[in-house]
Amino acid sequence: MAAPSSRAPCTPSGSALLTLAPGARLPSIRALATTLQVSKSTVVDAYERLAAEGVIHARRGSGFYVAARLPPLSLADLEPRRDRAIDPLWVSRQSLEAGADVLRPGCGWLPPSWMPEASLRKALRRLARDSSGVLTDYGAPLGALALRRLLARRLSGHGVEASPDQILLTDSGTQAIDLLCRLLLEPGDTVLVDDPGYFNFHALLRAHRARIVGVPYTPAGPDVEAFARIVAAARPRLYVTNAALHNPTGATLSAVTAHRVLKLAEQHDLTIIEDDIFADFETEPSPRLAAFDGLARVVQVGSFSKTLSASVRCGYIASRPDWIDKLIDLKIATSFSSSRLSADLLLTVLMDGTYRKHIDGLRVRLAAAMGETASRLKKLGIVPWIAPKAGMFLWCRLPEGHDASDLARRALADGIVLAPGNAFSLSQAAGQFLRFNVAQCADPQIFRSLEAALRSA
Repeated sequence: MAAPSSRAPCTPSGSALLTLAPGARLPSIRALATTLQVSKSTVVDAYERLAAEGVIHARRGSGFYVAARLPPLSLADLEPRRDRAIDPLWVSRQSLEAGADVLRPGCGWLPPSWMPEASLRKALRRLARDSSGVLTDYGAPLGALALRRLLARRLSGHGVEASPDQILLTDSGTQAIDLLCRLLLEPGDTVLVDDPGYFNFHALLRAHRARIVGVPYTPAGPDVEAFARIVAAARPRLYVTNAALHNPTGATLSAVTAHRVLKLAEQHDLTIIEDDIFADFETEPSPRLAAFDGLARVVQVGSFSKTLSASVRCGYIASRPDWIDKLIDLKIATSFSSSRLSADLLLTVLMDGTYRKHIDGLRVRLAAAMGETASRLKKLGIVPWIAPKAGMFLWCRLPEGHDASDLARRALADGIVLAPGNAFSLSQAAGQFLRFNVAQCADPQIFRSLEAALRSA
């Protein structure tokens, strides 16, 4: 049975289309089941689905009725936003709104087929049998203790020493940074970010009315000389950066750069938020600012959305002890509680032994995809800025004279979402760059489209 729009069509088998106006009563369950020659349970299920969508509503003792008029369908709303300026939200909106037939070499996550769905289903079945309220109840303010203990052990493996009481669970890595911004920033405060750097940092900081200043990023981390000049002149409150594998460049922070950045942070009373979301992609651990600093002025955040599931929303903050209580209050005020189900699901998968095997397989698969994608791009004259040690991103320069934003708009017309460099660059100095997610580059159509766009530009 088709869902009603401004008028509700009801289409019995072998009969003409029946259109019902808003407020009209639908046939009874028994009558429609007889007309369609289906079971009453089938009709009940259909009516319940339509009611859940808000298309119809039930009146006790009276039946089902068509809901109020819905807004008219706009075909323009179904089209990708091709004319929108390429801003920090452009790539995310294109990727999230696109249908299953759209290719996403510019998105920041792995294909669903690369995720451990069997492990997630097994964990969900186990939790469904749990009688402790995991499916229905709020979680504790700090989050599940067992998961915080496990996270503390994982952090220790990267040299970051934090007790479980120094770890606060959140609904995502983004929420973790949002809570820290609420705690540490006032409107107008200056925040440093990498240039190029993750575009959603820019969007989130603008939501907090911060003044954002970019620091040039090098293959070894932020340009320390530029960092020193900018910190002295701008007196920033925060520096927000990636640990491990940098987004979008794939670069790795060196120990020398880390020590120099921390020394400057101490001199200028600068707090650093270190996003460690790509930690598990590393084959060899790289320096962590939080490890060198001991969580004195560095706060580390992370989640498992890139390696386990973007649907299981669970992140964390590892912070100095005196900030945790304030962050709990902010968490309760803004979201009340994080998802107990997500935390228990994450813990179950992390503890059953399959996650480690999944990560080992991911690293091998990503390394192969990295080599294959780099080779295909080089044939088109698109050259990686560096050869990343691991991870999913290639930051690539286009041939001379080509603009990445123009290329992205052309590719979108072919059903391909690219990530143009200036979406990552505050200074708009990355117009010749594209970020490629190698895990999303298996389809040859991506490279055919790129080749055609380069020829016609």
